[in-house]
Amino acid sequence: MYEVVVYTYFSAAHNLRGYRGKCEELHGHNWKVSVKVGAEKLDQLGMVIDFKELKKTVNKVIQKLDHKYLNDVPPFDSINPSSENIAYYIFQELKKAINSGRIKVIKVSVWESEDSTATYLE
Repeated sequence: MYEVVVYTYFSAAHNLRGYRGKCEELHGHNWKVSVKVGAEKLDQLGMVIDFKELKKTVNKVIQKLDHKYLNDVPPFDSINPSSENIAYYIFQELKKAINSGRIKVIKVSVWESEDSTATYLE
C-alpha cells in the first residue's frame, strides 16, 4: 500500500454541550488536520494522488469549518464539536469526494492543541 499525507489548519470556536468544565464555555482553537490517503497501485504518473488535488479537496471541506462557530455548523448543531467528531466528519466528507476504486481515505487526525489529537480511521 502506498500512502500520502497532507496537513492543513483551520481556526474556529466551539463549546462542548453538557461538559462540566472550561470546555463547556465558548472558546476557540487553531486546529491542525492531517489526512492520509492510500492506494495499492500508483497512477500512470507514479502517484497515489497529486498533492495539489488532494490539498484542494481537503481545503473544500475545511472551508466549511474555518472561522466558524462550529456549534452552528451541521452536523455540529446536533452533535458536540469534539475533536473526535470533527475528525470523523472530515473523514466522511473526504471519503465521499476521494474514494474511488483505487484511492481511499485511510486516516484523519485533528489536533486541537500541540499535545492533544484525535484520530478517525476505518
